[in-house]
Amino acid sequence: MKRLWKKSAAAVLSLGLAATVLGACSEKEDAGNAEEFKGKITIWDGPRWPDEDDNKFHWLEAKIKEYEEANDGVEIDLVQVPWAEMGDKLGVAIAGKAWPDIAPVDISGSAVSIDHIEQGVIESLDPYFDKDAKKDFYENALDAYTHDGKLYGIPNSITLHSMLLNLDLFEEAGVEPPKDGKWTYDEFLAAAEKLTFDRDGDGKIDVHGFSTYIMPGYYEAWPFFYKNGGSPLNDDMTEFTFDSPETVKAIQDLADLKLTHKVAPETHGGNDVGGTFQAWANEEQRTVAMQPWATWAIGAAQGKYPTNFMVADYPTGESGDPVTIGGVGGWVMMHQKDVNKKAAVADFMKFISTAEEQSHMAQNYGIFPARISAAEMDPFKDNPEMTRAMEMSDQVIMLPRHPEWRKIDEAIQTELQLVFNGEKTAEQAMADAKKAVDKILE
Repeated sequence: MKRLWKKSAAAVLSLGLAATVLGACSEKEDAGNAEEFKGKITIWDGPRWPDEDDNKFHWLEAKIKEYEEANDGVEIDLVQVPWAEMGDKLGVAIAGKAWPDIAPVDISGSAVSIDHIEQGVIESLDPYFDKDAKKDFYENALDAYTHDGKLYGIPNSITLHSMLLNLDLFEEAGVEPPKDGKWTYDEFLAAAEKLTFDRDGDGKIDVHGFSTYIMPGYYEAWPFFYKNGGSPLNDDMTEFTFDSPETVKAIQDLADLKLTHKVAPETHGGNDVGGTFQAWANEEQRTVAMQPWATWAIGAAQGKYPTNFMVADYPTGESGDPVTIGGVGGWVMMHQKDVNKKAAVADFMKFISTAEEQSHMAQNYGIFPARISAAEMDPFKDNPEMTRAMEMSDQVIMLPRHPEWRKIDEAIQTELQLVFNGEKTAEQAMADAKKAVDKILE
């Protein structure tokens, strides 16, 4: 397990470049004294796993209560933000200099841009983490939050995307799932065709083989676009390359699951995240047999939405190698004027990022711990599905670490939606995306 996510030099460099998004700081940093601070600390977070009352913020609420009871005079204010809105809200808050003290930042989402380095928006955590403390984090997870040798966030989780197959629907349609979860795109398409059927005999298709969604900041569909060896940008991130013949074909292939093969519902390629998941996981629906999701969905399918499922690789294309997309999530501290408050903020960030908390989150939220000691607690010993997903870590390709990635992503995803709506071919859409991205790259 200690070797998890220790990738090639190129992958490490891509993660390291991502960390440049997280800012520089002054040469000398005063650590302050957390015990001297009395006042309010504001933290933003998105919904995580539900409790018996369907409260998806119960974990952080409990940790806040525990911390406040142990630290008289400190109040932690939790602001609940939907994940789909987190990047935009954080951008607006930064522009207005009304940021929270602590924010959850997934490096792959580029919610914090290169401009924020120059603005000094992100605080270094070096005064609160010595070399020994840093050794407990996986190398690549730590590199993701490190710039110029300094730490600008606490890695909390590692995620990747995988294919989730509803085995009850496979059995209902008489389809064998891929052996060991490995298959080619042709094999995947053949399965999707057989898994598309009229369940109730009314002459209308009511079960489809596959579906996913397309929207800025979300990448469940993207490993399909990489299957022939394509990439959004070239290696030095100076040129748009999603218009290559290999990528255009891969994009059209996925859109044609709805447009040509009719093995995906009309919602395929839309932006309804919740509805897409419900079609696969909700026992009152179960109208889609296969969907790609980040690892949180494994926990959901084992908890609130109990499903008989298996984890599979994304199907391989012309490259012959399975690929997936991964990310590193964690907490960052926004700029602090009061050095004692800065110390208190760091103290609370560490309090919610211990090995025990990361192991607990791994078990319940479907992520891989960023701490080695948390992984050594073996949180997946009784969870073969998460173990299988973890085995895919050597297939991970990181998104480009361009400082303007959010704008580039939006330009690409907007055109992708037009392809899936049947308004443009993949070739036309990526030619138009190139025009928009080239202006960003100038």
